[in-house]
Amino acid sequence: MLGIGGSLREGSQSERAVRIALAGAAEVGVTTELIAGPELVLPFYDTALEERHEKAVRLVEAIRRADGLIVVSPGYHGALSGLVKNALDYVEDLRDDARPYLDGRAVGLAAVAFGWQAAVTTLEQLRTITHALRGWATPLGGSINTAETKFDEADGASDEKTVRTLRLIGSQVAEFALSRAGH
Repeated sequence: MLGIGGSLREGSQSERAVRIALAGAAEVGVTTELIAGPELVLPFYDTALEERHEKAVRLVEAIRRADGLIVVSPGYHGALSGLVKNALDYVEDLRDDARPYLDGRAVGLAAVAFGWQAAVTTLEQLRTITHALRGWATPLGGSINTAETKFDEADGASDEKTVRTLRLIGSQVAEFALSRAGH
C-alpha cells in the first residue's frame, strides 16, 4: 500500500492525514510505504524525456509495486496542489505495463484545505484523475476542513470523526487489495 501526499512542508496537515489513512490500511494487515512532501519535489513530468530523476524512478517503481494507493492533497485555491498533480502525472510511465496506469487498484482519496469549498472540489478532482488513470476510487473519500480540524503529531486530530474516516479509507483500500490478491 502506497501513500502519496503532503505539501512542501514536512509534517503538513495533508501529510498527517495520509499517515492516518495508512495506519488504517496497516491495521488490515498490509505493508505500507509513504512518499510525502519533500520527496515529491520532482521535475515537471515530460513524456518526451526518457531519463527520469532518481526520485521519479522511486515514485514510479513504488506505484508499480503497490496493490493500492492512498492519495491526499492539500487544496489550494479550489484545486489539488501542483506537487501532487505532478506526482500523479508520472503514472503515465506505467502505460505499457501489464497492469497499466492504476488498473485494478483501489485508490483512497482525501483533500485537506482551509475551507469546505477547496476541500470538496479538490477531492472531486482527485476522483476524476483516479478514474482517468483506471483506478478504483474507494466509496468513501475525505474532505477535511482545517479551519475546523487540526491534526497533531501523534497521528490524531482534534475531530475523532476525521480520524475514523481516514482510517476507514485506508482499510477500504487494503481490503480491496487483499480481495483482488485472493482470486
